[in-house]
Amino acid sequence: MTHITTAKSTCRILASLLAAHGVTDVVVSPGSRNSPVIVALAREGSLRLHPVIDERSAGFVALGISTVTSAPVAMVCTSGTALLNYAPAVAEAFYRKAPLIVISADRPQEWIDQDDSQTLKQPGALGPWVKTTCDIPATDDSDSAQSIRTAQWLADRLINDALLTATTGRQAPVHINLQLSAPLGTLTEADEHPRVINMLTPRTDLTVAESRRLGSSIASPRKVLIVGGFHSPDQKLNKALLRLADLPNVTIMAESVANLHGPDIIHRIDTTLLALTREEEESLHPDVIITFGGALISDKCKRFLRKCKDAEHWHVGLSHTTIDCYRRLTLRVEMQPGMFFNQLASAMQPHRTPCDYSARWHEAAARGDRRQHDFVARIPWSDMRAFAYMVPRIPARWNVQLSNGTTVRYFQLFNTGVTHRCDCNRGVSGIDGCTSTAIGASVAYRSDVTLLITGDTCAAYDIGALSSSLITPRLKIVVICNGGGSIFRFVASTAHLEEREQFLCMAPHLPLRQLAEGYGFSYFEAADEQQLAQEWENFLTDNTRPAILAVHTPAETGGDILRNYYERLENH
Repeated sequence: MTHITTAKSTCRILASLLAAHGVTDVVVSPGSRNSPVIVALAREGSLRLHPVIDERSAGFVALGISTVTSAPVAMVCTSGTALLNYAPAVAEAFYRKAPLIVISADRPQEWIDQDDSQTLKQPGALGPWVKTTCDIPATDDSDSAQSIRTAQWLADRLINDALLTATTGRQAPVHINLQLSAPLGTLTEADEHPRVINMLTPRTDLTVAESRRLGSSIASPRKVLIVGGFHSPDQKLNKALLRLADLPNVTIMAESVANLHGPDIIHRIDTTLLALTREEEESLHPDVIITFGGALISDKCKRFLRKCKDAEHWHVGLSHTTIDCYRRLTLRVEMQPGMFFNQLASAMQPHRTPCDYSARWHEAAARGDRRQHDFVARIPWSDMRAFAYMVPRIPARWNVQLSNGTTVRYFQLFNTGVTHRCDCNRGVSGIDGCTSTAIGASVAYRSDVTLLITGDTCAAYDIGALSSSLITPRLKIVVICNGGGSIFRFVASTAHLEEREQFLCMAPHLPLRQLAEGYGFSYFEAADEQQLAQEWENFLTDNTRPAILAVHTPAETGGDILRNYYERLENH
């Protein structure tokens, strides 16, 4: 069936192939050079377009949608520096293994470096953070029919290849650069049916013999510690790990952003490690460390794992390189963690020789929880008291997005794994784009609320995101207003510096009440625990508009309390 769309055949081919390869969401930013792309996408019929003006924000919105849907998401920008604004989000997506499809419009090759408007060298601009870049030449109406057919065949092949590259193996962003010549606004009647190239990939699982060999090699009484970094929710993985956690010689620790649930999984890693005496810590060094997911947030856990000098280390997951963060790596397992741990759990079920390794870890976890409760009960109003109140009271079906810095670290001290889903941009751990990522996540998560908990510096950095037309009442934001970058008051390298407040913490001017009113948010605020208790329920139940809750805590005490928490519990 024909329809009126752009006359640019490469744009029509792109739109059809995006839909054929499972893309349903596209984040678009305005421009002249990319207008034929937007027309083709909008008129394709099965793609949802999400308009975002600022490309830096748009990249993170696309990331938020992709991480929640576990599907490829495209984003489209015009020529020139627009593409460079995608770089932070694309770098984060690369390490989060999110298959973003970066589409940039470009001038024809002959005009690059010729002082023409909005031209720069776009192919390769995102270099190390994309799996591939394809540069599709411009076609001209004056070209011969044979030349046009050849150009269409090339575009078809390159786009198919890029989309397959993004979505198979270790998923990651790809870059499609479309050279487009004038005129740009011409429409035509078209019925595009480009060739779709599919890929059949072989199964990637262990043989029965291999799974039995691995299972018997770490059977009780060998001590096994499984540690999970950031990972998307995976029911198969969760179920397999709970089977393993039932074994007496296996302990499972998971950070909040590992998205694992179950009482037999230790979620408060730092609190547990702080409860150990030096003798206990040494006796609990594992024989085998098995890690999965992305980079750990907990420095204390990383230091503990690096001390386990005699341990083997297996890392499970599809990796772009050999990852040896703990300097103990002995085995790379290039498999999806859910498949691997399911097979390992089955192989280990016959091996139940008595062992107290798991029991001792869980006793330490319970002891750590008691000590933490006692510590928090004695401290004054602060960031820690605010998180202690909020985190247990977040509705279970809400998705939580966390900004970087101290926010994600505080959350981990109190999260017990009951939150439906928890995410943070921990691929490269930047503070940019946290609000935009949460907006994208809320676009994708339609079942309930997406809650962003962020610091005032992170909120100020991405303040333009509040103007997004994509925001709905399903988005709620808590801003911890603690006088700027409180992480610098906590970490040893900066806590003592005279320049700390002026040049590092840099308390932002953030008129949240006025911003909320201007952008149509409901606004709540609290400056002590009693006010927080009063306002929290109102914040939770306001479903008429998106909402902001400003939680004001003293800048001077937050870093001292957090540092004191680690020092006291460690020296208990």
